[in-house]
Amino acid sequence: MMQPSCISSEAEEEISRHPCYSEEAHRFYARMHIPVAPACNIQCNYCNRKFDCVNESRPGVVSEVLTPEQAERKVRGVAAQLMQLSVVGVAGPGDPLANPEQTFDTFARVKKYVPDVSLCLSTNGLTLYRHVDEIIELGIRHVTITINAIDPDVGQAIYPWVFDEGVRYEGREAAELLISRQLLGLEMLAKLGILVKVNSIMIPGVNDHHLPAVSQRVKELGATLHNVTPLIIAPGSQYEADGRKAPRPKELLNLQELLGRDGMKVMRHCRQCRADAIGLLGQDRNQDFPLEAMEAEPVINEEARAMFQSELDTKIRERVKAKQARRIQAGGPKTRVAVATRGGDKVNQHFGHATEFLIYDTDGADVQLLGVRKIQAYCHGKADCNGDKAATLQEIISILSDCRILLCSGIGDAPRASLNKIGVLPLVRKGGIQEAILESVKYSSYFENINISKG
Repeated sequence: MMQPSCISSEAEEEISRHPCYSEEAHRFYARMHIPVAPACNIQCNYCNRKFDCVNESRPGVVSEVLTPEQAERKVRGVAAQLMQLSVVGVAGPGDPLANPEQTFDTFARVKKYVPDVSLCLSTNGLTLYRHVDEIIELGIRHVTITINAIDPDVGQAIYPWVFDEGVRYEGREAAELLISRQLLGLEMLAKLGILVKVNSIMIPGVNDHHLPAVSQRVKELGATLHNVTPLIIAPGSQYEADGRKAPRPKELLNLQELLGRDGMKVMRHCRQCRADAIGLLGQDRNQDFPLEAMEAEPVINEEARAMFQSELDTKIRERVKAKQARRIQAGGPKTRVAVATRGGDKVNQHFGHATEFLIYDTDGADVQLLGVRKIQAYCHGKADCNGDKAATLQEIISILSDCRILLCSGIGDAPRASLNKIGVLPLVRKGGIQEAILESVKYSSYFENINISKG
């Protein structure tokens, strides 16, 4: 089913190079998150800001916090090397607007030295209304607000406290204050033409039933896009102590489908990135650009960047045109396909090394991205990936149980046999994801001869 969109053609043009706002753009354009905002003014039950690990990939995690001067140096260095860098954002590791001086100083420096990138701000929204003028003045055109509830009775189970102007608010009072500020900030920005994306975390047993109401309200207030992501529980957080669980992939998919039916544009390709992520979505290259390796005065070839990105724009237009042509032929039975990828819109990840799968539906003509499913990697670098890792493999099998085909660059005998037993056909492929998916449906008749119920 085609997802309805509330995005105007003018807005579509403006977000065409933003990998978080545009599904097509995320295949070609890179983003850079600058970790200059360590402080936060709210507490979330799923978060523990004391915990950090360079091997973790989730919001709020960074390897180091930068000063605005260091951030400027790093952005200039990355822009000189990464031609497809189109967006620079501040998303943490705390809340950017709880660190307004560092945040806006950084944005001013980026705007001065790398003027061709778009500026993007992510916030919990508590103090957003106070900074609207600065956002407009700096030309920040994309703002993300995390809104997990619009009912304080729901919100108090997510936020134990908020802190504003020297006062600590707790319980329902805290949630009520935060929600009112979030909705006010959203409305103010939307009326001024700022493109606002709303992020919501799906928390089973807390707000999963409530998120359709959230989506409807933020749409009424002018949000451009709604991104619902599964709960990630930080070690040492309250939710870990409570024993809460992340939603199952099918639960998240059903909710996203429900929200899309009401006319809200729903984001499907979010990777829940670190606050210092660099590169394509699904491909974090932060460690490729250490601060100490950045030149003091890097040379940014603006002409080369413009030419490179113009070529990317042409590729995107061609893809969109081809997709529209295929949709005319669409309408046949759907096949669900899982793809192991390191990014770059390619099948290029070994099954054993994958930490996520992109999930698609195809009817042999049209290819539709349904979402991203995170997993624990089956292989942790040992030479033999067919060892006794039954628990991890069983969890992956469960996550892929509704798929018919798995595309990857390689797979061991043990996981191949386990997937075959539940009726999932692993195919080793390399190259473009869309082309590989369309080719793979030729094998769908294989399943007609497998006398296995998928339950």
